[in-house]
Amino acid sequence: MAQANNYPNGSTVADFTVTDTQGHTHNLYTYTAQGKYVMLDFFFAACGPCQATQPFFSQLHETYGCNAGDLVVLSINQGVDNDAEVIAYENTYGGSFQHAPAASSDGASAAVKTAFGVNAFPTYCLIGPDNKMVQNDIWPVSSMQSYVNAFPAASTITPQACAAAGVDEVGAGLTSSVWPVPSVGTVHVELPATGTVQAELRDAAGRLVRTERFDGPHDMDLSALADGQYTLALRDAAGARSIHRVVLAR
Repeated sequence: MAQANNYPNGSTVADFTVTDTQGHTHNLYTYTAQGKYVMLDFFFAACGPCQATQPFFSQLHETYGCNAGDLVVLSINQGVDNDAEVIAYENTYGGSFQHAPAASSDGASAAVKTAFGVNAFPTYCLIGPDNKMVQNDIWPVSSMQSYVNAFPAASTITPQACAAAGVDEVGAGLTSSVWPVPSVGTVHVELPATGTVQAELRDAAGRLVRTERFDGPHDMDLSALADGQYTLALRDAAGARSIHRVVLAR
């Protein structure tokens, strides 16, 4: 039932180059030459199962470093949707995590779909640093863990923070930092040693889900909350504030 029919597991995948909706070029052999694994998502915008699993794919992209780590995550359109349609698809169905780069019909996605022999959607597949197909049909997908289960046991693929996700918005002078991003349940809030801080955590919909007060550095246990993206606002007694992005991914 393999869906990347032209590349059985263990076969060598031919090189390809696509351009994503933001104008960035992605070349398979450039990534693999850096020792990276490459996870591909073949999709089209009107595909119901693609829509349902897209948030998990975005979570994978962010959890494993937004393509700066051991894993590169790319979405390849069937070739029926242009850049604007793919951007709208990702905005609608991609979830609260940072979305993976996506190539549309404008970025030569159709040629890659044809080369792989994909005829069912979504098709998720994993290519190794040796350019060989590791898993040509990752399905069913019920969470991010479904992709992680496809990693080879001997791989070095490990979660890491996205460079873009580590930037904090500092308000009126409160010096603070929050890490790690993403977190598996506990985040460390680094603060000056003196002074009480009010912390308010809101989910992606803006709902207040946690409030705490503490002095100095503090570990927040967020393990009871669902995976996703949150905003942590910190304010001291003088009104100085800072805002940080918190991501839970397990």
